[in-house]
Amino acid sequence: MSTGFPYKLIATDLDGTLLRSDESVSPRTRTALAAAAETGAAHIVVTGRGVPWTRHILDDLGYEGLAVCGQGAQVYDAGEHRLLTSVTLDRQLAGVALAKIEAEVGPLYLAASRDGLDGEVLVGDGYAVTGSLPSTPLSDVSELWAAPLNKIYIQHPTLTDDQLAEAAQRAAGGFVSVAMAGAGIVELLPLGLSKATGLSLAARRLGLKSADTIAFGDMPNDIAMFAWAAHSVAMANAHEELKAVADEVTSSNEEDGIAVVLERLLG
Repeated sequence: MSTGFPYKLIATDLDGTLLRSDESVSPRTRTALAAAAETGAAHIVVTGRGVPWTRHILDDLGYEGLAVCGQGAQVYDAGEHRLLTSVTLDRQLAGVALAKIEAEVGPLYLAASRDGLDGEVLVGDGYAVTGSLPSTPLSDVSELWAAPLNKIYIQHPTLTDDQLAEAAQRAAGGFVSVAMAGAGIVELLPLGLSKATGLSLAARRLGLKSADTIAFGDMPNDIAMFAWAAHSVAMANAHEELKAVADEVTSSNEEDGIAVVLERLLG
């Protein structure tokens, strides 16, 4: 017999967590989320992707709630296609941060996410975009600074993601926040910004708190969200750093890991 679902808020990352590798959400996971919603629980998507790279997925899901995008920079109302809050990167500080990182590790490959509902992702020479997401070539690095940005993406010709994130944190951690969000995705963000800051803003709009929240994720950029939530669940495919701080580890994103936990909690 069901004792009722113990959480009022389910926070899920997208890539590697809610989404399978083909960017779909399995029928089993959709059913489990719908069953949790019937108990009154809200679902908030919390993703590193900016709104322009998230919107089509939410529309396809028929998702009409709030979404936290851009590593916490943006709170987006998916039902109304409206940006509720947006935090931008101080471009002067970002320039200093980049110079400090390059002084330590040599030239970087760069991309950047412009602010706004339709903010372009600008991609410089050498930067490898993962997946088939739309982007605009950046021919002159000075164009980076021409309009407000949510984040800068950095890649390095020889360092691993872990090595690059560590070097960036060491060289520029006083100027920007550094997040590792996936394979080949190391980001420079406004200082102090994390998925937890965005999620707490979105939760407050729903009258919910950290004590009401179960969170699911797969990468180090989910660590702050895990610390904020009452209960945290890493996917089997998660980065070891995230597994180390999770309350539990579930099956992989390909094996309906979110559904496995929700079904158990729903009794």
